[in-house]
Amino acid sequence: MFQTSFETYAIEYRVGRDFSPLSWSEYFEAMEDVEVENDNAKDISFTHGPVLLLLHGGGHSALSWAVFTAVIYNRINCRVVAMDLRAHGDTKVKNSDDLSAETMAKDIGKVVEALYGENPPPIMMIGHSMGGAIAVHTAAANHVPSLLGLCVIDVVEGTAMDALNSMQNFLRSRPKTFKSVENAIEWSVKSGQIRNVESARVSMGGQVKKCEEPLNSPGVSKSISDGIIEEEEEEEEEGESNHKRKKEDDQEVKETLYTWQIDLSKTEKYWEGWFSGLSALFLSCPVPKLLLLAGVDRLDKDLTIGQMQGKFQMQVLPQCGHAVHEDAPEKVADALASFMVRHKFTEFKEGFLW
Repeated sequence: MFQTSFETYAIEYRVGRDFSPLSWSEYFEAMEDVEVENDNAKDISFTHGPVLLLLHGGGHSALSWAVFTAVIYNRINCRVVAMDLRAHGDTKVKNSDDLSAETMAKDIGKVVEALYGENPPPIMMIGHSMGGAIAVHTAAANHVPSLLGLCVIDVVEGTAMDALNSMQNFLRSRPKTFKSVENAIEWSVKSGQIRNVESARVSMGGQVKKCEEPLNSPGVSKSISDGIIEEEEEEEEEGESNHKRKKEDDQEVKETLYTWQIDLSKTEKYWEGWFSGLSALFLSCPVPKLLLLAGVDRLDKDLTIGQMQGKFQMQVLPQCGHAVHEDAPEKVADALASFMVRHKFTEFKEGFLW
């Protein structure tokens, strides 16, 4: 029997400012290993309210939703499930090379069924970038029959299709390896990939992994400091003993390099399938829809017309990068909470001042 194991996460919070990693347990109540196509459904509910099913972007993981989860959980009555999509984070599948929109959309339905059986609770599906596209495909195919609503974050067909031509250049511009998870976190912040330090500290741990090959192997870049040069304070009087110790430390670093969890450049054949026809598919979904964008320039013609016709609600959150929910989790939580309360999907928590 084909079985697939998905990591799901479900809640809590904390603040920090350095580049040291933060654990998922600072934000979520539990991590569950869910096997699909198995007869024993398990409900990972911890509170009352609809389930927010969170789908991350390409190369990210469920941890990209950590800070947002803490914020939204304090605003409305809800349950939160953030899952690692196939080939991402800690999820393991038999055919990890199959990242087609159809396969990934089916994955979502299988995970929901594995969690809740034949009577799933009301679900609000929220996806960022690639995860937003997969959310649309999932909704359009009715893989989540208890779907209440759909929220897509910073992905529209026109902009996404235009960006595909330069995507490989962008991926090549990133460091291939990092000295440590701290190094990866620092790069993500200084490069602007994630502008919120706290979010970067918990999110980047799901984006990188220890290299499986030693530094001098053909498959691993020797440029361990690409993108970030770590500042080291060395005093001249330390002498030869310290120099020898530093060489030993360098050798240890070589054995513990980190690289990207998934090589996104190898997924290129699926990119067009994720985004082609996405606007029409989004507009066809029969549930209430919310589109959150980092800039109004991202809106394409079909969505512009649909928005004028009132087919979905749109909100622009300026001064954010592409990872809108990581850069401005409070703004995204406010927009989503308002949307869900307006549609009577849930209520604000008692004592929360709107």
